[in-house]
Amino acid sequence: MQNNHEEDVTSQIELELLLEAIFRQYGYDFRNYSRAHVKRRLYNRLRQHELASFSQLQHAILYDVTVFHEVLRDLSINVTEMFRDPAFYASLRAEVIPILKTYPYIKIWHAGCATGEEVYSFAILLMEEGLYERSQIYATDFNTDVLETAQKGIYPTSRMKEYTLNYQAAGGKESFSKYYTARYDAALFDPELKKNIVFAEHNLVTDSVFSEVNLIICRNVLIYFNRSLQNKVMELFAESLIKGGFLGLGTKENIMFSPVESLFKVLDAEQKIYQKKFV
Repeated sequence: MQNNHEEDVTSQIELELLLEAIFRQYGYDFRNYSRAHVKRRLYNRLRQHELASFSQLQHAILYDVTVFHEVLRDLSINVTEMFRDPAFYASLRAEVIPILKTYPYIKIWHAGCATGEEVYSFAILLMEEGLYERSQIYATDFNTDVLETAQKGIYPTSRMKEYTLNYQAAGGKESFSKYYTARYDAALFDPELKKNIVFAEHNLVTDSVFSEVNLIICRNVLIYFNRSLQNKVMELFAESLIKGGFLGLGTKENIMFSPVESLFKVLDAEQKIYQKKFV
C-alpha cells in the first residue's frame, strides 16, 4: 500500500508524462505552466470523467481527440471582462495614448486575448481618442475556440451593467450602450470596432515574434507560467516592441527579476505599465 508521499510522487510523474504526451501528440506545450494551475484544472477533469489518475486521463487524451479538446479548454486562461481593472485603462489613456498620438500609424499586440472583451475595450478607447483609424490591433490566442467567440463580438447582456460601470471608471467619454446592440440575452458589439482588428492563432509558449509593435497588452496570463517560461515570454515581448514601445501587464505581474528588466522603465508601477528604453 502506498503512503501519501509515494502517491504524491507517483501523481507528479504521471502529470509530467501527461503534459509530455499532449506536447508530442498535439503540439501544445503546457510543460512549463504553473503546476498549481495545471493540477487544479486537470483534477476537475478527472472528476468529470470519473477517472482515478492522470495516467487514465493520458490514455483518454491520446485515443480520443474530443477529450483532448476538453483538456485544452481547461488549460486555457479565459477569465476576462470589458475594461477589466478600470484604473489600468485610465492610466493608458493618461500616460500612453498622448505618446501614441505622435505616431502616424500604430500597431498593437493583444497577446492571450481569450474571448476578446479586453480587445474591444481597447478598440473603444482608441476610437474615443481619435486613434482607431490609424491603428492595427493583432489579437492572438492559442485556443481557436475562444478566438471564434472573440471574432463574433457577442456577449451576454447580463454582464453589460458590470461592463458599463467598468467603462465609466476607466474614463469612458460616451454612453457605453452606444457600442453594442442588445437583443434578448445577447449584446452584439459594433462591427466598426473590429474593422482594424486581426484575430489570429499564436502560442506564446512555442511561437516566435509576432510583429514589431508600439504596444503589447498581455494581462493575467504570465501568472499561469513558471519562472522559466515567464522569462522566455518577456524576451519575446522585448523583441517585439519598437524602441519607446509600451508593455501592459496584469496586476500580479511585473518585469522585475526578468532578463529584460534593464530594457524597460516603469511608467506606472501600480498598473504595471512599462516603456521600452530608447537605448
